Formats: sequence, structure tokens, C-alpha cells
Amino acid sequence: MMDILTAIESMPFEMYERLRYAAETGKWPEGSIVDDAQRESALQLSMAYQAKHLNSDEMLSVGADGQIINKTKRQLKEEFTGYSPQEIQSCDKSELEIARFKTQ
Repeated sequence: MMDILTAIESMPFEMYERLRYAAETGKWPEGSIVDDAQRESALQLSMAYQAKHLNSDEMLSVGADGQIINKTKRQLKEEFTGYSPQEIQSCDKSELEIARFKTQ
């Protein structure tokens, strides 16, 4: 059997999507049921692919070195706003782009 790292090196993105779908839903995209061993393998392969090829903006993910990355609220806020915490504190709040809803 092929080593997991070798498998994800050459894995196309479409295969990753199929494996992720199988791990998340317990079914292959065409509808057939995934057995427990297949689901476990699909989960391992999809997580390894994410770590190797995708830059994740999720709070909890697996890094390229296999370590779990847990982002703090501050890190997520900086990524989503594009401003560092120091910039947010020192700028005029009207400069920050936020959604505003009209009340009736």
C-alpha cells in the first residue's frame, strides 16, 4: 500500500473533495454508503491533504507538520478584518468597514 504522504503529494483536488465528502457524510458523492474503515481512511487522507496543500482560515486545523493549529480569537479577528489589534485600537472607528443595517 502507498504511504499516506506519497498519496497526498499526487492527489488531485477533486479526489480530496470526494474523500472529504465521504468523511463528512458517510456516503460517496454518487450515494453509496462508506463503511467504517473507508470513512476513517477518508478522514485521515482529507486532513493530511488539508495540512499539505490548503491554507486554512479555520479556528482549528492541522498544520503542514502534522501539528494541530488552534487560532486565538485575536488571530481570527486580525485575519478577517485585515487589521492588527494595535491598528484597531488606534484608528478612527469610522474607518473600519462593518455591515450596518437600517432599522425601520
